[in-house]
Amino acid sequence: MQPRPPLMPFDQALAQLLAQAQPLPDIEWVDSFDADGRVLAHDQVSALQVPPFDNSAMDGYALRCADLAGVGTELPVAQRIAAGSSGQHLQPGTAARIFTGAPVPAGADAVVMQEACEALDGGARVRIQAAVQPGQNIRRAGEDIALGATVLAAGQRLGPAALGLAASIGLAQLPVHRRPRVALFSTGDELVMPGQVAPQDLPAGAIYNSNRFFLRSLLQRLGCSVTDMGIVPDTREATIAALRQASSGHDVILTSGGVSVGEEDHIKPAVQALGSLDLWQIAVKPGKPFAYGRVQSGAGAAAHFLGLPGNPVASFVTCLVLVRPFLLRLQGVADVAPKTIAVRADFDWPRADKRREFLRARLQPDGSLALFGQQGSGVLTSTAWGDGLVDNPPGQSIARGDSVRFIPFGGLLA
Repeated sequence: MQPRPPLMPFDQALAQLLAQAQPLPDIEWVDSFDADGRVLAHDQVSALQVPPFDNSAMDGYALRCADLAGVGTELPVAQRIAAGSSGQHLQPGTAARIFTGAPVPAGADAVVMQEACEALDGGARVRIQAAVQPGQNIRRAGEDIALGATVLAAGQRLGPAALGLAASIGLAQLPVHRRPRVALFSTGDELVMPGQVAPQDLPAGAIYNSNRFFLRSLLQRLGCSVTDMGIVPDTREATIAALRQASSGHDVILTSGGVSVGEEDHIKPAVQALGSLDLWQIAVKPGKPFAYGRVQSGAGAAAHFLGLPGNPVASFVTCLVLVRPFLLRLQGVADVAPKTIAVRADFDWPRADKRREFLRARLQPDGSLALFGQQGSGVLTSTAWGDGLVDNPPGQSIARGDSVRFIPFGGLLA
């Protein structure tokens, strides 16, 4: 028997995976109202400056600083300027009642907030009760966005703030990459769907299919269009048939289970029968059996194949750290690396492993990290209990008080 080749390092596997994830060429124009979570295909350049004119940053009085002899100066109020209207040129020795967002009248060089003023004679005059500096409380034209500036860059995933920014420069539609079409199925004769059998009636050896639920949810959060193909029986013929069906009309096939080396693990040979298996077994814990390949769909086309382990935590973690960046890159996202923070460990982890480890942990009120007590690949409780993953390098033990790299779930699951 030939010795097995060494496991591929995690970073090398991820790099190879991302090299295959060329952005989908199809581009769609969608209403800005409906573009949340989509990936921008082209830079968006502003056709105007924002703000379009000098405007007041608050309710108060517009005036000329040269007209103020000091604190307590009184000025007649010559005009009233509300947002959406425009005032007249401010005459020397007068003030204008002005409201937030209203254009600052020509001739004025400051706005004094109303809390620093006292209205007199029913608002006909105003007493300035504070020192005033030129430019005070004036938002200058173009100080937010200059004419011709690139406001949104291609390759960014659009969120609420970006959509608001698009609207601020008048963009009613945005060009985005097409959603990846993903076929999802699980393998395993032991799998049962919730609702089909009551817990007390589960047959011996049967388990509920939890992977199907969190994988479908993760795919949808990642902006994919998902075809759920259910559970495939543990036979070579059924697995080949499911892969062949999934390869038609889909960009990606995502499976859970059946990628290890057992006699009932049929995914690996089935993929090889229909295409190629280019990556299998990497130095990551949990998730060593992760696989990548291609499945031919006819006419020279091929669907990407991503095979996850059947153990739920291994499936969950590898989906976050490997499938997530792959699918984002397919949509044209430039920066797919997860955001990490340095956090103090409030635990000991003396068992250094040869593989890259992703440990489930929770942030404490004092800012430190607590580790879930059971880190086994079947303990799905750890993923619901935790706030994120400790990214632990190969061969690295952790002592209480050490600084560790932490990947919050908030960023991964957004």
